[in-house]
Amino acid sequence: MKYELENISEPNLLREIFSYDRIPAVKFDGKPVAPSIPKDIWITDTTFRDGQQARPPYTVQQVVEIFKFLNRISGTRGLVRQTEFFLYTETDKKAVRACQELGLKFPEITAWIRAVKKDFEIVKEMEIRETGILTSCSDYHIFLKLKKNRRQALDEYKDIASAAIENDITPRCHLEDVTRADIYGFVIPMINELLEMSEGSGKKVKIRLCDTMGYGLPYTCASLPRGIPALLSAIRKNTDIKPEQLEWHGHNDFHKVLVNAVTAWLYGCSAANGTFLGFGERTGNPPIEGLVFEWMGLTGIHDGIDPTAITDAAEYFTKQIGCTIPSNYPFVGSDFNTTRAGIHADGLTKNEEIYNIFDTDRWLRRPAKVAITDKSGLAGIAYWLHSNLGEAASNIRKDNPGILAIKKWIDDEYNNGRMSTISEEEMLIQSRKCMPELFK
Repeated sequence: MKYELENISEPNLLREIFSYDRIPAVKFDGKPVAPSIPKDIWITDTTFRDGQQARPPYTVQQVVEIFKFLNRISGTRGLVRQTEFFLYTETDKKAVRACQELGLKFPEITAWIRAVKKDFEIVKEMEIRETGILTSCSDYHIFLKLKKNRRQALDEYKDIASAAIENDITPRCHLEDVTRADIYGFVIPMINELLEMSEGSGKKVKIRLCDTMGYGLPYTCASLPRGIPALLSAIRKNTDIKPEQLEWHGHNDFHKVLVNAVTAWLYGCSAANGTFLGFGERTGNPPIEGLVFEWMGLTGIHDGIDPTAITDAAEYFTKQIGCTIPSNYPFVGSDFNTTRAGIHADGLTKNEEIYNIFDTDRWLRRPAKVAITDKSGLAGIAYWLHSNLGEAASNIRKDNPGILAIKKWIDDEYNNGRMSTISEEEMLIQSRKCMPELFK
């Protein structure tokens, strides 16, 4: 069935789902969708575009260093295939040129522009081969923001995309607010008309599906427009677009940003768009570090990339840029693989696999740790000694008199009102005092 654009006179705001005075409704239509994962999936980055809308601008040098981390993660496989930049300020342009001068294959530098023809001159000036173009697709944006009807909006988008192709630039159309859009009445006709417009040009129009408000749902039976499996299935069945032309860009308003991106991979999108540490407009985008490990799990590929760059990037963000990373943030938080519970530490002492998610030392250079508190117990102290004093403490058991003495000191600290974690320095002092034989 060929769906034609429905050029309605009034916006369809889907009030049965988005009533505004109530939480958006989760609807199911009872039609499960089978996964259709592409043969090749990858990550794209928007740290320098959407990511910079959530924080103070990066300096040129900071952009260059972050770009290098993206390159290290990409490795020889090009896992992080592209990254996008603003081009409107002199600092933006200097940052792009500095990254271009590195001569790195990955990530490819792309741009983002407004749907304005004159902006292509900047893209050409910077010798960039692909640019994102804002092409809002929900009636909220078409009618209420742009003050147009659907046909006017689509004709304008096609005109801009055509201008990109005429300038030998690949257009990447950002379907803003796709999870509040009329999928059969606008989105599918839009994709088909863009594909038809580009036929014979030698350029493949790309489509970025933007879950601008985080409304997307990963559930297999979730209804349109929120259901990501249903959305990708509808696009696959009713357009000729290829997986490599599709990209998912999500936001974390409802705590689903990472699972939604992975769901898009599973149901037909080759590219998932993210940022370092999930920085992005409002609640942020899929975190690059999460996408990397999801990709490794889905593909089974562990070679040709460098996940340890994630640890180095996080250190750079905290020490050089001044970002605060929550201690419990997965993969990069200071405590992400640190336990304070004695029973967990006892498990780590017996076998690290019991309480560590994978070999974090190998893939992130982050060995499992314990933090010492009044909850750590003898096992926690024993594991701390094993981890920090190496071979000398490898055979120390938790019933060792020295460990009992350290435990008594810790208990006294907390019984006297202490509220903070025992520091590494304090543990070393007590270890030297109570177990001097380990330091000979």
